[in-house]
Amino acid sequence: MSALPPFASAAAPAGLRSRAAEYLSLTKPRVTFLVLVTTALGNLLASRTIELWTLFHTIAGTAMVAGAAAAMNQVWERDADSRMRRTARRAIPSGRIEPGAALVFAFTIASAGLVELAAGAGILAAGLGALSLGLYVLVYTPLKRRTSLATIVGAVPGAIPPMIGWAAATGRLDPGAWVLFLILFFWQMPHFLAIAWMYRDDYARGGFPMLPVVEPDGASTGRQAVLYAATLLPISLALSGLRVTGGIYFVGAAICGLAFTAAAAGFALRRETARARILFAASILYLPAVLLLAFLDRVAG
Repeated sequence: MSALPPFASAAAPAGLRSRAAEYLSLTKPRVTFLVLVTTALGNLLASRTIELWTLFHTIAGTAMVAGAAAAMNQVWERDADSRMRRTARRAIPSGRIEPGAALVFAFTIASAGLVELAAGAGILAAGLGALSLGLYVLVYTPLKRRTSLATIVGAVPGAIPPMIGWAAATGRLDPGAWVLFLILFFWQMPHFLAIAWMYRDDYARGGFPMLPVVEPDGASTGRQAVLYAATLLPISLALSGLRVTGGIYFVGAAICGLAFTAAAAGFALRRETARARILFAASILYLPAVLLLAFLDRVAG
């Protein structure tokens, strides 16, 4: 005879699943998924023949490192998160996970991810993973409370994942890897500026001096969004110039880049939340479209 009533036996696995889901939320799965897509693309664009086992180790290791960075960031910013409406319900500020437990979880998966990268993807890939983690947690996160320029710093670790994939495939960083880095870097800026404008009041409550907080008229925010989007256009086309991709990608990336720049210009001309949402939506559509074009062009070639 069971020592526990049936409802208690059923409740235990449900409780474990709920607890696991809370820890999973610390890794910001949607953001991490995008990181993994860019990592995989870097690997596939660099590979003459796809090595599935190497790709698996690269994805697995990068997933753990990216998830650890997100969790460490939330531990560091738990007080600010508790004051912001969009983040107050996260697991740490709401009290569902203790900061110490979250930190142990983060260090564990970070260590496992770096070992996975070193063993299965190479020392260069692991070094890039460690660099991305260190920049995000030790440089970008503390800078967020000090200066609006932190956004630029934060775009660097966010642009490293395709380089990890490239390094895993080749053991080096060719010009194509650096172009992918620049594409991710310049794409992030209009994307983050749109978010910062939409949630500027929330960021002010959290004590983050984002650009729309320190310059409420939004003129600089709009100008920078256009500048970064316009710069992204020729950089994205450089993949075809290097013959990493071909004509299909070139034409498609040019169209996507012009549309993205137009959305940024629309926001710069009328700095309204509705225009910021359009820019944000354009950024969400731009990146997967360009990544898919690059992949399809590579496969077709």
